[in-house]
Formats: sequence, structure tokens, C-alpha cells
Amino acid sequence: MTVKVRFAPSPTGKLHVGNIRTTLFNWLYARHHGGVFILRLDDTDKVRSTAAFAQGIRDDLDWLGLEWDQEFSQSERFERYDAVTQGLKDSGRLYPCYENPDELDRKRKRQLAQGKPPIYDRSALKLTDNQKTDLEAEGRTAHWRFKLEERDVSWQDLVRGDQHIDASSLSDPVLIRGDGSYLYTLPSVIDDIDMAISHVIRGEDHVSNTGAQIQIFEALGRKPPIFAHHNLLVKADGQALSKRFGALSVESLREDGLEPLAIISHAATIGTSDPVQAFPERKKIAENFGFDKLSRAPARFDEEELRGLNAKLLHILPYEKVKGRLSEIDSRLDEKFWQAVQANLSVFEDVRTWQEVVYDQIDPVIEDGEFSDQAAKLLPDGELDDTSWKTWTSAVKETTGRKGKSLFHPLRLALTGQERGPELAAMLPLMGRDKVLKRLSGQRA
Repeated sequence: MTVKVRFAPSPTGKLHVGNIRTTLFNWLYARHHGGVFILRLDDTDKVRSTAAFAQGIRDDLDWLGLEWDQEFSQSERFERYDAVTQGLKDSGRLYPCYENPDELDRKRKRQLAQGKPPIYDRSALKLTDNQKTDLEAEGRTAHWRFKLEERDVSWQDLVRGDQHIDASSLSDPVLIRGDGSYLYTLPSVIDDIDMAISHVIRGEDHVSNTGAQIQIFEALGRKPPIFAHHNLLVKADGQALSKRFGALSVESLREDGLEPLAIISHAATIGTSDPVQAFPERKKIAENFGFDKLSRAPARFDEEELRGLNAKLLHILPYEKVKGRLSEIDSRLDEKFWQAVQANLSVFEDVRTWQEVVYDQIDPVIEDGEFSDQAAKLLPDGELDDTSWKTWTSAVKETTGRKGKSLFHPLRLALTGQERGPELAAMLPLMGRDKVLKRLSGQRA
């Protein structure tokens, strides 16, 4: 079987962390098996879907490095949906209903009061043609329900194992609204058939829809795809994570300076049996991926944990991975600079702080002028190199009697203006002798 999966966002808003995880699982599964990853824009909601949101989705996926092999939009396929719909109507599997929302609500309340399950009673199936004509003459428009076969529906879920749903406990799902617009379910099934989708990978909140969807596949004479329903995200405190929690959009994470590899490393490992870890390459994440590692418990999204993972990723990224980004800041930022500063970065933009310390001017902080003067006199002659720091501080220690923090802290403040930072042994050669001497004398340099 050729693995073919799809990510199907609605272009009615921005991608959020929950979307990322579903997208990633589909992408990883396709790449792990050498398959095809499709981007399907579910834009049948003509009012809320916009070209700007659609482009935002593409931009987010591009930035995350989750390239897609094919793309299509549901809004281009209405003729196909209409043709399939007519066949379901002709076969009696789609039937018109005329109840308005208030009437349906009253029915549900009566059923609950009688101790019955609140499922649709199929009263519309008893309507005669004349009654339908009369209802339409009153100005009512039909919504269309799919008639479920009252039997057990089962499937083998790649995450949840053996699953089954008694379809007699379900209401016949509405597939077409009164205004003629399609709900998600029918176009999605038709698309999955036409695009030969092999696996549907989505959140476990869709499990209850699967029984009805399997019957629609079968009504259309097709075998349903393999399903995998992954665990959902909750906040670090265990509360539900809203899909529209704007602070957790991909856009906001990008604006906060987080690395795409950190985000997808985090998404791929939370809620699994693997430790949360940073992967320096997407290929490694794909090689490590497996549904057997997913927990049935909700995955906890902790923004602070993500930020910590972002720092760990920067600490292991080789120079070749960041060379272009460094040169955009300053052409002088070479491999030695990267190796000197990377262990002190939380986000990549922190590079600018150390670029300023090394190559621009700062205001040195002089705690003890006499000590700084002594240190300047003891600075080794000639070009500073990787051994200069040890030689220098040994001489300063022997001359002044200082050691530990009382020795190193004032030197760090004078040379960098910072309380903490990269190892000065690596920074000293980058700064150069003249700059070091000027800062020890209290000059802006």
C-alpha cells in the first residue's frame, strides 16, 4: 500500500499548537513510509474562509519545514460533491428533514425526560410527498440526513486498538444544511476516496464521527481508510486547550523567536513514551516516529518546557545549520563566534547581544578601577588566542591574590557589561587586544 495522508485545515483562522501536532503526525507518517502528504483546504464555509488565512496556513507549514506534495481546495469540487450527493438521495441514504432548531431541541428534551437517548427519531422518513410540499410552501427548507444502518461498526485504530460503535445509538448525521451548504463529513469522505487516502490521522475528538463516516464510505462502495486517533493537548495545568487560544498560534510562537525544529520536536515527543528532546533534523524525528509510542492520556503542552527545549536545540545546532542566519546579522559572525556563544542562547536573536559585545561598542562596568588597571598591565603581549585567558587570569590571581568570583566577575563586567554569558576564554580572542584594553580602562569600546 502507498501511504497517502492529508492535513485538512479550515482557512477560517490561524494554525495553533493543536493543529501543529496533527499536521506533524501526518507528515511524519508519510515521510517515515516514503508516502505522500497532501494539504487539503476545507474552505466550504464561504463566509469565514479567506485567501489570507489560506496563505497563512501555507506560510506556517513552510516555516515549520513541513512541505506538502499535493494541494487542493474543497471549494473547487462542489460539482463532484453534488453528483455524489444525488446518488445518495436516489438510493434513499440521504433524506430530507424539515424540523427547525427549536423543534429538534424540544424533541431532545422530551427524550431525556423519558429516559431515552437524545437521538433523532427519523420522523422525517414518514413524511409524504404532499406533506413535504406543504412544509416547503410554509418557507421551510430541508436539511439532509444520512440514514445509518443500525448495526455495530468496528475498525482497528492504529493508536486506540480495536474500536467499535453501535450505530443504533447515534443520530443520523446532518450532511447538508438547510441553506444547501455541506457540513464537513460528506466532502471529506468524497475527497478521501478520490485522493486515495490510505490513512486518516486526527485527534481523538473525532472518534465519535468515525462510525458514521465508515458507513458513508461503504454506502459509496469504497473501503474506508485506516484510522489513527491521537491523544489531544491540554495545558500544563491539565485544563483543556482551546483551539482558538490565540497566544498559542504558530504565528505567535514564530514572533517569540522560537525555532521551528524546537516546536516540532516538542510536538512529536510530548504525550509519548519518549523523553521530550530536541532533534537537530526533521529526518531524525521521522525515523523515530511511531504510533505505538503515543499515550492514551492527554499530552500536556507546557510553554516553558518548549522554551527550554528551544534553548537546548540551539546549544546543539552545528554552525552549518545557522551560517546563513548569522551572516544576515553580521558577516563577521563565523564558526568560532557561534561555538563561543551558542551555549548561552535562549532564542536565536540573543546572538545580537553577543555580536554587540564582540564587535560593537558597549559601556564597560568597572567595579574596582585599581584592579582593572592591574589586570590591563598583566594582559599577555601579542595576539590573544585560546590560551590567553588562562595565562592572564593566572597572572592576575598571583599578583592580586583574588580568586573565584572576586577575580572573574569584575573582569566579565568590564569586558562584556553583562552579569553572565559565554566563556571568556573563547570571547577574548574574538574581541581582540585593543578592545579588551580599552574596556578595562573604562572606555566605551
